[in-house]
Order: sequence, then structure tokens, then C-alpha cells
Amino acid sequence: MAENSVSKILESSDISAAESTTTSEGTGHERKRPTVALTLGSGGARGYAHIGAIEVLAERGYNIVAISGCSMGALVGGMYAAGKMQDYKDWVTGLGQFDVLKLLDLTFNAVGAIRGEKIFSVVREMLGDTRIENLPLHYTSVATDLLAHKEIWFQEGPLDRAIRASVAIPGVVTPLVLDGRVLIDGAVLNPLPIIPTISSHADIIVAVNLSGEDDRRQRIPDAAFAGHDSGGGEVDEWMDALRDKASRWFDWDAIRALGPKKTSADDTPEEKISKEIQKKEQDKPADKKLLEEHETIDWDKLGIGKFDVMNLTIETMQSALVQYKLAGYPPDLLVNIPKNASRSYDYHKAPELIQLGRERMSAALDRFEDSRSSSGPLAI
Repeated sequence: MAENSVSKILESSDISAAESTTTSEGTGHERKRPTVALTLGSGGARGYAHIGAIEVLAERGYNIVAISGCSMGALVGGMYAAGKMQDYKDWVTGLGQFDVLKLLDLTFNAVGAIRGEKIFSVVREMLGDTRIENLPLHYTSVATDLLAHKEIWFQEGPLDRAIRASVAIPGVVTPLVLDGRVLIDGAVLNPLPIIPTISSHADIIVAVNLSGEDDRRQRIPDAAFAGHDSGGGEVDEWMDALRDKASRWFDWDAIRALGPKKTSADDTPEEKISKEIQKKEQDKPADKKLLEEHETIDWDKLGIGKFDVMNLTIETMQSALVQYKLAGYPPDLLVNIPKNASRSYDYHKAPELIQLGRERMSAALDRFEDSRSSSGPLAI
């Protein structure tokens, strides 16, 4: 583990020749594959888009020699580096909404709603005893030291532990206590960690940002509640039990946010609030005294809870931090995934988000390859 510095990484020469070269068909000549240093940002369930983005890079002949990531970026990047991404993809694409709920080992304690042990038991089983220093590429997982207020870079040690530290979303997943540190989501300080990839000296630096500008066209609609229990009896009983337990913590907000939706056309919390404000503006009387009064919103009527407000707060913070990071260290290629493509906790939408990642990376590479001489990041 290192603090804002490189502690131990593999040299490019350690990567096998099979990874760095390809043979031109029918010629017998080897052609060097362009190398990529890949940064994978945070954004909850939208991180599934990283899977599709990586697939396209590999299919287009790019050789990924370095990966840095935080939160879901650290998880997906770690799975790829360990050669387990297909296993991980097979698992997540088979999860329905009820399957996701059953994986939440709820604690409702003061520091987090979810222990994360059920989910990470699957992750640990996939990764085994893999250590970062034994990976065939440079890998960095970024976490945040909650007490020292600084980034922590994992570049050696058990891979599953590095990932677990990076995905501890404040207030949602319990922190990881390690070597006297309290470690939480790396996105608190650096939701798009580009700096760790610079030392790899790759041909191009590619960053996948999960906090892109809203795009209604890329919005993945909320599907009807789906799970293996189509009858609904087990689902209702299980959800009622959780509701009783949830009253000790976030009332019903945390579970309601993750649970079934009544309609496939539900607006996001942002859209609900925006529409309510627009309606109030249209209905506002012209009386000056009334115009100066403090406005109120019926939050219960909108169905906006504490969990939604906390999630919006985190995403607002991360969007601002991403812009600062991009201004300081612009990548050669920037791929934006719209932050309204899905809610950060829509972990049952893996197939749609993977496809979105493929589409956005394909479009970005098309434009990049046509404009190789242009300077600065090329965003879509």
C-alpha cells in the first residue's frame, strides 16, 4: 500500500510478448499493438459500463498495460487484470432486482447500511489469493483514508482487499479498517484517478468517466420488478421483514430506493425535483411579498428520501471533482457515460449498462482514430 506514490508495480517488460504484439495475417510480420493506460471512474452500478468499454478496447487491438480505478472502477479493473472479467460478467448479468436485494447483508449500524460480506464472498471466490504485484499489468486501486484525509493507493498486496477498501461508499458500505486506517471509497477524493497510470508510459491514456452530462437518449428505463420469485409472495414477505429492520436506521428510504418500482416510466430523483420546481415557478403568484417567501417542497409526495438526497450529494461532489482532475491531467481519450443513464444503485441493469459502455467506447475510438493528430482529450 502506498500513499500518493508508486510503491510496487510491474515493469512493461514483464508483460508477455503475446500481450504486446500481434502477427499480421498472412505476412508473418509482428505488429506492435498500441498500449493503453486505462482509468476507470466511480459511479456505482454505472460501473458495469466499464466491462463493455474494456471489451471494445480489446476487440480493437489495444493492449491495456495499466489500470487505475476507484470504487466500481477498481472492481471491474481488478477482475480484468486477474483474467476473471468473463466470470464476473456472467455473474452480474444474471442478477435480477430481487437477487441484488438478497445480496445485501444489512446492518443498519451507525457507519454503514451494508457489510458487503455476501457480495465480496463471491468476489473473493473469483479472485482467490491473487496479489496485485503478480498481475500481468500495472494496477492501482484508490481508496480514501477517512482519518488522515488523503488518498491511499493499493499497488501491492491482496487484490480483493484493495477492491474492498475502494468500494466502501460512505454511509452505505461499512469502511475497511486496515493497519490503523479507516478506508472508504476512493471517489471521496478522486473519482477519476488518472495520475497512477502516467508512470506506465503507455501510448495513450484513456479515461472512462461515469459522471458525464445527462443524456435523456441514453437513459436506461426502470424495468418492472424482476426476480426468480415471480409469484411475489416471497418477495413481499422478505421486503416487509427488511422494512421492520430499516426503521432503526434510514426508516424505509434505503430499501425503498433499492426495491421495486411501480412503473417503468419513473423519473430519477433529479427529474422529480426539477419538475416540481418548474411547476411551482409556473404557479407562483405575482405578489412580490409571496415571491420573497421561502419555498417548500412536499418531499414525501415526490417520493424523495434520505438515501436519494445522500446519493445526489455524493454524485454532485464527484462530478465537480472529476472536472478538476480532468483539467489537471487531461487524458488522450475521454469517454463519458451519462450520469443519468441509471441510478447508482441499479445493479440489476448490468446487460444494458455493459452495452452502453460498448457503444460509448466504440464511438469514442472511431472519432479518436480519425483525429489522431488533434491535441487534448476527445470526449463524446
